[in-house]
Amino acid sequence: MASSQPFGGGQVPVNCKLCKSDRPIQWKCMDCSILMCGHCKDNVHSQFKNALDHKIIKREEIGLHTEELDFTNIKCAVHTGQSSCLYCNTCEILVCPTCVAKVHKKHDLIEISDAYNIKVERLKKEQSKIQKSNSNMNMKKNQLNKLVLAENSQYSKVSQNILSHEKTVKQQVKQYFKELKNKLEQNHETVLLSVKSDFNAISSFTNQMDDKITEVQDCIDISNASEFFKEIKKMEKFTETKEPRTRPSYASSQKFVPGNINQSNIGSLQDDGNLSAEINVSLVINNEYQTELELITFVSPCLDQSIWISSYSNGMLQRVKPEGTNLKMMSEFTIHVCGMAVTPSNQLLLIVKGEKRLQQISSSGELTDSVYDVSPLLPIAIHVISDNKLIVGAYNVKLKRCAVIIMNKKGDKEAVYEHDEHNQPMFSYPWHISSTSNGNIHVVDKISGDNRKVVVLGQGGHIINQYTGHPTINKSKPFKPVNIVTTPSDNVVVTDLNTEILHMLNNNGHLISYFNTKDIGINCPFSLAFNTTGQLYIGCTKAASSQTKEAKLYVINIEGF
Repeated sequence: MASSQPFGGGQVPVNCKLCKSDRPIQWKCMDCSILMCGHCKDNVHSQFKNALDHKIIKREEIGLHTEELDFTNIKCAVHTGQSSCLYCNTCEILVCPTCVAKVHKKHDLIEISDAYNIKVERLKKEQSKIQKSNSNMNMKKNQLNKLVLAENSQYSKVSQNILSHEKTVKQQVKQYFKELKNKLEQNHETVLLSVKSDFNAISSFTNQMDDKITEVQDCIDISNASEFFKEIKKMEKFTETKEPRTRPSYASSQKFVPGNINQSNIGSLQDDGNLSAEINVSLVINNEYQTELELITFVSPCLDQSIWISSYSNGMLQRVKPEGTNLKMMSEFTIHVCGMAVTPSNQLLLIVKGEKRLQQISSSGELTDSVYDVSPLLPIAIHVISDNKLIVGAYNVKLKRCAVIIMNKKGDKEAVYEHDEHNQPMFSYPWHISSTSNGNIHVVDKISGDNRKVVVLGQGGHIINQYTGHPTINKSKPFKPVNIVTTPSDNVVVTDLNTEILHMLNNNGHLISYFNTKDIGINCPFSLAFNTTGQLYIGCTKAASSQTKEAKLYVINIEGF
């Protein structure tokens, strides 16, 4: 007997149902529901009654063929002896001619086969949803399993670190107590030495005095007057004494003052960010626009679907509006923009080279001063939190000062973050800024050249994290962030110019995923911005080897992040 072979995705016996031999299956009669070999099809099945009317399909079609249903003999559930002829879409039931005449005449009536097809299509859609939901849940289960493994690994690692540190602390404490005891003994010996020294001097003095007292008494006891006066002169000099000088006070052994053991000298547990499942990020290009610029330094979408784009290298600021595959120029300014942002009220704020005060574009298209002044510093980064507040990154080379400043709509400085708890500078050059809904501020800090990092400030302005790139992603090329933006889901995207990779961080600044823009044909990504519908704008720069003005602007649909 031959082994089973797959048919139409399932396992069926290969033996012919008619001759029971091991001849290979070649046919199936859909009316008889039997599998048969070529011999039995021609010589046995052909002898069946009405065999010529039977539907016979090839082996390759088994599992792909859908058997046609007979809609002509469906008995009416209400009228005995009647067959259903139509389907009432209004009542969602099969109806016979009597049903139609009595109840359903003016209802939405369709052919039973059409109703069947509609229902089957609807079921298929629901089935597809269920399958997708089931697939998503299975994927989620896998992700959760990965989380369990990751959490167990993290727990094991931290537990081992605690045990290792406990051992180290115990050794250090033991060594410290040993040193305390040694120091106490040395101090004790020093104290005793000083006391004993004076004690010995006094003992020697009293012994001498005892001898003198005896000699004086012997002199007193002389009975011969001539002998007495002879000895008295020597005795008067002999009785002169000089007491040894001793210390007025003596040091005692130092007392022991117990110290407090706390997290500053033992350690503590700190939040390392949320445990996150592996994120499947999807970026799809929705539109692509060619510009006349060699670099799109900043992108700021407006409420009316227009877009402000600027190029520092070109000294150009443009307001454009997408029309089909082109960008329609609405206005243009010759100006070096160091930073820009659009407020919720659609006001464009600008950092202009050399200006200590933020600028704005008036309704008439004129460049005017705003209320935001960060003197004596110069603004270098701007991020709008709301219509009432914004964050400005600022510096002053001569004063050697860098700060991140929160300002209200009147231009007042509500907070200035410049030094940490050790009075050390927090930033070298706060170049780009974004924020998340939990109150954290994410700052791209340019230290020198390609040496850069993302500094995350918690509520109150203290540093809670510093992201310096991924050891694998940035193994051969250092982390070079050139822009940062917060997603609608409150995560953070950072552009890494050296690798052309988008680093995706959670709101505490921990890496949770990344995406290589070259995978979808985007080269040299630079600036980032989200519009009101959640689409991501990516402004690019030209390749280092290119001599043409070819910076592109992309509109991206982003999912999973």
